Amino acid sequence: MYLVISKEDILRQLIKQLENFFILTDEDKKCLSVCMDEVLVRCEKNFKSTNNKYYMYGENDVKFDPCHSVQYMIFLYYLSHYLYKNNIGEGLCDKVYYLNKIMNSVDLFYAIELPDVFGAEHPIGTIMGRATYSDGFFFYQGCTVGGVRDRTGQLCYPRIGGGVRMYAHSAIIGNCTIGDNVQIGAGAIVKNQDVPSNSIVFGESPNLIIKQA
Repeated sequence: MYLVISKEDILRQLIKQLENFFILTDEDKKCLSVCMDEVLVRCEKNFKSTNNKYYMYGENDVKFDPCHSVQYMIFLYYLSHYLYKNNIGEGLCDKVYYLNKIMNSVDLFYAIELPDVFGAEHPIGTIMGRATYSDGFFFYQGCTVGGVRDRTGQLCYPRIGGGVRMYAHSAIIGNCTIGDNVQIGAGAIVKNQDVPSNSIVFGESPNLIIKQA
């Protein structure tokens, strides 16, 4: 993967951004340095899945530009997730997660298991909550995924198949199984309702309009 700026400069820029809002210790900075290679490998795997021209370097390679806001959003999510999963740095995952909210206006909590391959387009105002996600997931601005409580008080979360695309201001909430290659139309709200694979969804539950793609 081609880096628009060096790995060392990516790290320096990240530290500077974090220090604008939070107190970082020398140990925090060392932890960030240790994580860089693993996180960049995961970014490379993700970026290779897209045909977006802004992710390409030449004909056969992908690039990472920290000034590309969606690429940087993905990088910060993977970094916070890696810190959390590996229990690295006291509270450092919270700071990186919060930086992502500050810089990109998204809520991608580090404990959420977003897939190896996911993407977005101008995703301002999006909240990705607890759910089971699959590769190929893609979202636009103002989207919401989250849980609801059933009659017993238990929280229920969506199960989202591969290749699902959420258009602007759509939502998937509660006990839902969304099949593969489903398109959730702009403004659609799917709540406690299953959607079959290869469908296009409009409207709002329980009165969804579901058409075969």
